[in-house]
Amino acid sequence: MVDPKAVGDRRGAVTTAPIQGSSAHLLGRMNRRGFRLLHLADAFVLGVITVLTMFVRFGTSWPSYSVPAYLVSFAVTVAIFLAAVYFGGLYEREPRLGSPPALPRIGRVVLGAGGVTALINLAATGIAREFGVTTQRALPMPIINLLILMVVGSVLLAANRRLAQRSRSRREGPPRAVLLGSAEDLALAEAHIATRDDVEIVARVSDRAALEAAIAAHDVTDVLVLSRQRLEMVYPEPVISLANRGITVLHRVGPLETMYGLIRIREVGGLPFVLLRNQWLPISRRRFKRIIDVTLVVVASPVWVPILASVAIYQLFAAGRPILFRQTRVGAGGRHFEMVKFRTMRVGAEEDGRARLASVGDPRILSACRWVRARRLDELPQLLNVLRGEMSLVGPRPERPELTANFEAELPAYRQRHEVPPGITGLAQVNGRYHTDTSYKLGYDLQYLANWSAVLDLEILLRTVGVLLRREG
Repeated sequence: MVDPKAVGDRRGAVTTAPIQGSSAHLLGRMNRRGFRLLHLADAFVLGVITVLTMFVRFGTSWPSYSVPAYLVSFAVTVAIFLAAVYFGGLYEREPRLGSPPALPRIGRVVLGAGGVTALINLAATGIAREFGVTTQRALPMPIINLLILMVVGSVLLAANRRLAQRSRSRREGPPRAVLLGSAEDLALAEAHIATRDDVEIVARVSDRAALEAAIAAHDVTDVLVLSRQRLEMVYPEPVISLANRGITVLHRVGPLETMYGLIRIREVGGLPFVLLRNQWLPISRRRFKRIIDVTLVVVASPVWVPILASVAIYQLFAAGRPILFRQTRVGAGGRHFEMVKFRTMRVGAEEDGRARLASVGDPRILSACRWVRARRLDELPQLLNVLRGEMSLVGPRPERPELTANFEAELPAYRQRHEVPPGITGLAQVNGRYHTDTSYKLGYDLQYLANWSAVLDLEILLRTVGVLLRREG
């Protein structure tokens, strides 16, 4: 449908078409590895603000701390702010059509970064005093300077992104959009979008075949779906393949869609749109999720290790050997891995080799192990899978390859749940049961991906503890 070479470079922050020479190839390689020139620009801006604020306030007579102490303080502060901006997704490539202003998002993450910096300074100062080191501040970053950094830094980081957007527009030209809708929808949308001189409408189509032909014939950057009826033509395909190739797909919001409680509305030519995503979690958020997983597993090890050992001893007497059960499951990106759990079914439960889901009152489950399974304690060994990076604490449950193939054939959007590593627990598990229908579980999984946050993970983990403390089938 689309030549990947023609659009593949749109996924990065830098394209090579207008740039000649080895520098273009170097920037392209750095881009593919996740590096952006915006990282350097932000680090420079934050560093300059941090140092310049000290000179403006104190001249050359700074408070009596050593030079190394100031250097460490400035480096730690800038690193915290850059990490907050990164994990806030502000280095991800944004579609140009309807892109929301950067300042409100930057302001939120910078506010959090300032709070984290102050807490780290407070904690470090207290620890230093516990060890007999007398100091007013472990990190000599005055609070007023920190507040100035938060305010001025937010404005200048937003300015960096504005400059990056203008540079991108000069390199790539205006967005080239295809309109998909009925004749009435097309006329209405064109009347609005024609008022903008920064968008080029390259085709107007009313069905999927014409859409594919238009994309093949033009260097399209965006597809605007103008009605709910046309949405059914493009989801999940070709939305997923188009988004993977760098073509943004937007859906116009009508009166019915407003009842869904949409909050991420984008404006194009005065019309409201929502971005149709092929991925809900960008790489920055996935990495943040991984950091949370490892931190929680390590910190909670004094709790789960004794429980794991106790259940293992019980299983040895109740189920006999082997107490562990290993099975191939589908993980992130569709990759296979060996999941481990306590065995709660009789040995040879699938002697016929046919994969099948557990059911209510499944006769394969050992009577003495039903409570272990009901309280999800059989999943505890999967913490080892989490440490190896094959699973997450929270996420869609991993299924067997045979079952996954059937689910993907029946439910076209099923493959989207493989966007993140599968979880020991998940939204579908705390809201459903072992026997909850797969289509309903998929709804929970996609809702989880669309609304992921660290707070949501913690909420699901706390609810899982409640499941562990009461018997549920």
